[in-house]
Amino acid sequence: MNYWLMKTEPGCFGLHHLKARPKRTEHWDGVRNYQARNFLRDAMRKGDLAFFYHSSCAEPGIAGIVKIVRAGYPDHTAWNPDGEHFDPKSSPANPIWYMVDVRLEREFKHPVTLFALKHNPALKNMQLLARGNRLSILPVTKREWDAIFKMVGPR
Repeated sequence: MNYWLMKTEPGCFGLHHLKARPKRTEHWDGVRNYQARNFLRDAMRKGDLAFFYHSSCAEPGIAGIVKIVRAGYPDHTAWNPDGEHFDPKSSPANPIWYMVDVRLEREFKHPVTLFALKHNPALKNMQLLARGNRLSILPVTKREWDAIFKMVGPR
């Protein structure tokens, strides 16, 4: 199993949006960075777990855990000329962008804040905390996953 961190803006698609979806499941679309696309297309597998991270908000942090329930497949939102994620270079015959489906597994009672992550010595090498890292999909090591999970506390 692989572990991930998936960033989203809560005003755009937050944990509360996912919670409201049927079966608490939704596709993770709109990723338009090639490195993040490669993670979605080539590395994320059904059964992998990911931290659901709220960014670009008053208090960024990890709000919960999602499970990948469908591995990477072409992101059809790139083909809608009226959509915000449209890319005229992508087509059903030649898809450029990919997405996965995620299901909410657990909402944290209290988010694990970016401040708390930065002050945990076990996370000093975590990609999320690297200067200038803006990727929306990031791999998380098992050691980092366990360290963060300890920060969550009981259900």
